[in-house]
Amino acid sequence: MTQTEKHNNNNLLQTDLLIVGAGPAGASLACFLAAHGRTGILIAAAPGTADTPRAHITNMAALECLRDIELEQECRLAGTDSKHMEHTRWCRSMAGEEFARVYSWGHDPKHKGAYETASPCDHIDLPQTLLEPILVKRATHAGWTVRFNTRYVRLSRPSPDVILSEVLDELTGQTYFIQSRYLFGCDGARSQVVRELQLPLIKKPGQGLALNVFVRADLSHLMENRSGNLHWVFNPEEEDYPVWGKECIVRMVRAWDEWMFIFLPQPGADLKADDMSATNDEYVARVKQVIGDENIEVTLLHASKWWINEVVAERYSDGGNVFCFGDATHRHPPFNGLGSNTCIQDAFNLAWKVDYVMSGRAGKQLLDSFDKERQPVGMDIVTRANQGLRDHYGWQKTLGLLENDMEKTRKILAEFEDPGEKGRLRRKAFRDGIENTTTEFHGLGIEMNQKYVSNAVYLADQGEAPPAPKDTVKTLQVTTYPGRRLPHAWLNTRVPGKKISTIDLAGHRRFCLLTGPGGQAWKEAVKAVGEKLGVEVVAYSIGWKQDYEDVYFDWAERREVEDDGCVLVRPDRFVAWRSRSVIEKPEVKLEEVLRNVLSL
Repeated sequence: MTQTEKHNNNNLLQTDLLIVGAGPAGASLACFLAAHGRTGILIAAAPGTADTPRAHITNMAALECLRDIELEQECRLAGTDSKHMEHTRWCRSMAGEEFARVYSWGHDPKHKGAYETASPCDHIDLPQTLLEPILVKRATHAGWTVRFNTRYVRLSRPSPDVILSEVLDELTGQTYFIQSRYLFGCDGARSQVVRELQLPLIKKPGQGLALNVFVRADLSHLMENRSGNLHWVFNPEEEDYPVWGKECIVRMVRAWDEWMFIFLPQPGADLKADDMSATNDEYVARVKQVIGDENIEVTLLHASKWWINEVVAERYSDGGNVFCFGDATHRHPPFNGLGSNTCIQDAFNLAWKVDYVMSGRAGKQLLDSFDKERQPVGMDIVTRANQGLRDHYGWQKTLGLLENDMEKTRKILAEFEDPGEKGRLRRKAFRDGIENTTTEFHGLGIEMNQKYVSNAVYLADQGEAPPAPKDTVKTLQVTTYPGRRLPHAWLNTRVPGKKISTIDLAGHRRFCLLTGPGGQAWKEAVKAVGEKLGVEVVAYSIGWKQDYEDVYFDWAERREVEDDGCVLVRPDRFVAWRSRSVIEKPEVKLEEVLRNVLSL
């Protein structure tokens, strides 16, 4: 029994922290809290971790969070390397003709520099089936009690600071109660915690139905010249296809023998009709058609339907000690690969705030910043993911795939062969349609450009924020303006050793102050203020003969402060405040800033 779990009687458990849901949101929160020395109880209605791949793209922003608790390398070893994510393709079949391909996930020569500028991490393909066990194992080894087959029923509040949660053990049929100081609803798209809190949801009309067919099929002989983890497969002239599967997105799960075939129905089809389902044999037969090689052995592992949602909660908290995030508060299709990545970043944002409040190093109002900071992010990624789906309509229309009249489709396709003006315009329209989808595969801006405006960011003396880039989805914005992600730059020591990122100097459950030559006053001041407030703040100077050398001079370009200025970074590696140069009485200013950021 852990210190945070006590049995009062056979029907009641007590803990400080109760997490509902053991997916990427709940399990990562447990890991981040454990890094602060906090443990509790994690429950999930499922019998275990994910049994189908679900989310898979793991981006740099999420990996930076996992890097903070030394899980990046384990995730990297479990996942598929970025080199297998080189392309997204459009083709008639996996073995057949190819219509187009684009570079993706940082492999385009035109975008590589931006990706290398953004982070010390690289994208990997890590299916949820592999991510969740890593997270749950870390949480349990760190002292969390994990209970699967445990369904959340309802909550009550005996007092403002006490939450009483009724849960059902699905194996025994027994109901019992868990008393906690904090409750975290990470229980997915049908979140009972969200329903209990009656959090209002912003819902837009859904974009239809999709069918996941998870298979084992060795396609390694096809992939040498077709490398990529996403493949749009369709045959414009095909008339004999099941209503549930006119087009297919083939997604690599494991290179190159496990795949998810995501089937999209015929446009305008009755999505609730009986013919939206199929037998296992019919699924396998359709998969073989999409592969284009009947001789390949296909083993069906799982099949399921899902609805394409566009939903985000108006707020993520009840304003007290219950917080919801992950799919419980933002539901969207997988375009841009933002789902589990956002869940992990939600958890990273919240964990340090909960720990600081529980330890008395911050006031309760610090927790108000979670909703203010992360709900707008949720709104942005839901909007972006659904627009990512809509971005594919252009090339589909250009090929006649949205027509219900095959004769019209044939006329459209014939125009591609025309050597004259008609053919030129049709081919250009197709190229433009493909180019329009690249916001999905080069979405560095939507992945990394989060901006926080809350009580946990000090903006009183900062002036106007820098203007957003023209393309906010694709373009990385590098800035130390408070509320933005700390820029990455590679550093080293005067006698060169292993290089280190500015990202690695910051984080690790503490505040960090970065300065340069002439910034000794900041280092002395922040040490004194940290001791006075009981808050750990590390300080480093970067530059000529300093703690770390700016060997490529990248930090000098990205810091946006002078040699004697400073950048104060929160434990989640977002900038809390900065000063362009040294000021009189830096200790007074730093105390003012930290007290404001921590709601003291």
